[in-house]
Amino acid sequence: MAQLGKDALLAMIRDGKHMTLRQEMRLTSLLSLPAILAQLSSILMQYIDASMVGQLGADDSAAIGLVSTTTWLFGGICNATATGFAVQVAHLIGAGKPREARSVLRQSIITVIIFGLALGLIGFAISPSLPHWLNADDKICGNATVYFMIFSMAIPLLSLDFLASGMLRCSGNIKVPSLLNVMMGVLDVVFNYFLIFPEHHLSLLGINFTLPGAGLRVTGAALGTFLAELFTCFGMFYYMCFKSRELKLTQEHGSFKPQKACLKKAVKIGLPMGIQHFIMCSAQITITRIVAPLGSIPLAANSFAITAESLCYMPGYGIADAATTLVGQSIGAARRDLTRQFANITVVMGMVVMGIMGVLMWLCAPTMMGIMSPVQGIIDQGTVALRIEAWAEPMFAAAIVSYGIFVGAGDTLVPCVMNIVSMWGVRITLSALLVLHYHMGLAGVWTAMCTELIFRGIIYLVRLKSGRWIKVKYQES
Repeated sequence: MAQLGKDALLAMIRDGKHMTLRQEMRLTSLLSLPAILAQLSSILMQYIDASMVGQLGADDSAAIGLVSTTTWLFGGICNATATGFAVQVAHLIGAGKPREARSVLRQSIITVIIFGLALGLIGFAISPSLPHWLNADDKICGNATVYFMIFSMAIPLLSLDFLASGMLRCSGNIKVPSLLNVMMGVLDVVFNYFLIFPEHHLSLLGINFTLPGAGLRVTGAALGTFLAELFTCFGMFYYMCFKSRELKLTQEHGSFKPQKACLKKAVKIGLPMGIQHFIMCSAQITITRIVAPLGSIPLAANSFAITAESLCYMPGYGIADAATTLVGQSIGAARRDLTRQFANITVVMGMVVMGIMGVLMWLCAPTMMGIMSPVQGIIDQGTVALRIEAWAEPMFAAAIVSYGIFVGAGDTLVPCVMNIVSMWGVRITLSALLVLHYHMGLAGVWTAMCTELIFRGIIYLVRLKSGRWIKVKYQES
């Protein structure tokens, strides 16, 4: 008997048909695998990107690492805005209402463009002051300002990219956004190669080459990311509007003017996510303020270790993307049975995959850090950090995937509170205690991080088991 494909299995959710455990697991795998590969490929490109900057020295690396948590803050707010609309689309498609889903898409485009422009202007305005707010050494402030200023100019593109990617995933198409995100990572590396380094000579098989280079160092890294985002945004948005079977806007005419009912639902879903991300990243920025006075080497080691750890936890985010789609469409189709089944399957899958990745990270930590920086102090401190963090990976997976499940159900307020309590009540408090009182340095920060992620995973699993999040229903206005 031939196995059903992704589209046929998704149709079974919408049509109310019974699914076997094997079919549920197959559909979960079909949606998860492209997202996992995309996340890993994207992080691998960022890993190479970081290693390029690492060749410039500790100060340039520290300048980018200093503002990285703030870039996550702005990026997360953009993502929360887009998700408020994308979850509505998942519910509507699950309920068999594609026309209404496209109506939500039209309204979201104008809203996200306006929001992205406003957020970009805020980022541009605070760029000169940001490094000083983060308690940075004067010698890295100039480069940090330029990097964040260029990033801020890309925020409108980033907002549209998040919107298109989220809409496609929630419609059941994970393959296209995954491939385009891989492309973005590749483009980032290529652009960075020519923009960061000066012109240099290579010899291959006895043939001499001269490769052009702008020699812009930190500025080149920022411009490379901007250009990669520009090309990816165009591709993602074009596919969503003109090629997607479920979402293409040429299927009928409709208004792009945001309506109150749609905006209200988007705010209900996205606002808790935005508040959570703001507070969570504020906590990360607070941690950066704790690390920054330790010097350029600990600051660079912290930044590189975060990039290296991403190789382990990004598969969890790929599975979480699949969980959001599966749960969102199951909720829209009023399939409570499938909602719980897909929740259990995705969480177990995430914990197994990230548990294995945690073991590999512990074993390969010195090599991972050595690729990104030739500075021995950065390698040593980063290795210690990664080996501490490796113990938290399975429970970190539980938190990541559970959050994707709750988002798919439209349940974002309670998880927001849980994350805030976990981050500020455990990680920040413990980091300050271990660094400032017990003088454990960077190892203290990562010990606190490991402890907090285990705690967060436990409370997420408790909520997942309670089933209260399933009570969130999509209601037509």
